[in-house]
Amino acid sequence: MITLCGFPMSNYYNKVKLALLEKGIPFTEEGVKTHSQDEAVLSCSPLGKVPFLKTPHGALCESQVINDYLEAAYPDTPRLVPADPWQAAKMRELITFVELHLELVARELYAEAFFGAQVSEGTKKRVARVLPENIAAFKRLAKFGPYLAGDQFTLADCAGWVSLPLVALTTKTIYGEDFLAAAGVDWKAYAKLIGERPHAMKVTADRKADQERRAAAKAG
Repeated sequence: MITLCGFPMSNYYNKVKLALLEKGIPFTEEGVKTHSQDEAVLSCSPLGKVPFLKTPHGALCESQVINDYLEAAYPDTPRLVPADPWQAAKMRELITFVELHLELVARELYAEAFFGAQVSEGTKKRVARVLPENIAAFKRLAKFGPYLAGDQFTLADCAGWVSLPLVALTTKTIYGEDFLAAAGVDWKAYAKLIGERPHAMKVTADRKADQERRAAAKAG
């Protein structure tokens, strides 16, 4: 049995969870905080990051590595990677743009956008310069036809659905402007389309339930 380790507020945890659900792979979940220094966690994820996967073969970390493993290890479940090598590579290109050039850049602002900390003005200026350029580049690649890579749901959508709204919300919070929408990326319609899939609805419900539990625990 596969065990997905992490927590439902993590977009990368939900990226893997959505892939598992879409492929119909049985799994259990284990709550693990990010950056844990517990040896049991570090033996599975050396940087203490989540998510990571426990499998009969051992542990595996890094969300895209995990999703690529799931696709290769469970070929008889619904395919989330195009069979054509070129289209598969273009799909992975999109994932790289979403995560490396959009989400990771916006992540520099999360401390202030979501956690009440302060981010330096230098960081804000750098993100404000880099992110619009990266969004314009992403827009050249994304199909939205209606899915990121074209007319089929793929692993690119597992990545896009959990991260594009975060980029938009972050820039709206910090700069007063949704950088994605300003660039003509209709991420809301896209997020709605994916969010109406039954497995995405489960991911959302589980995330909200976890958020409510955390709020109740903090209040109590």
